[in-house]
Amino acid sequence: MTNYLVAMEAAWLVRDVEAIDDAIGVAVSEAGKRLNSENMDYVEVEVGATGCPACGEPFDSAFIAADTALVGLGLEMEVFNADGEEHASRIAKSEVGGALRDVPLSVVEVIEVPDED
Repeated sequence: MTNYLVAMEAAWLVRDVEAIDDAIGVAVSEAGKRLNSENMDYVEVEVGATGCPACGEPFDSAFIAADTALVGLGLEMEVFNADGEEHASRIAKSEVGGALRDVPLSVVEVIEVPDED
């Protein structure tokens, strides 16, 4: 059994917002509250990054139209004693998905974490 760091992305909708920074703050705060209410403070939440199609430089993954924002969040959690990358992905998606119901969620990357022995 191996430990894995699972990185996921979530699409968070924020209504009645006019500024990108406000939308990001609300999205990160709301996601954090929902995870913490389920005692999942071990899940890291941050704003995601999207590469610029022209230059490739990353920028905050958020878009506003009609005072409604779509914010891409990056979520990370460590999964212990999984049978493999696919198993770790399913565990992480199930745990986080249970706390963030009705939020689109996908696994972006799975990294094996070496034992600290």
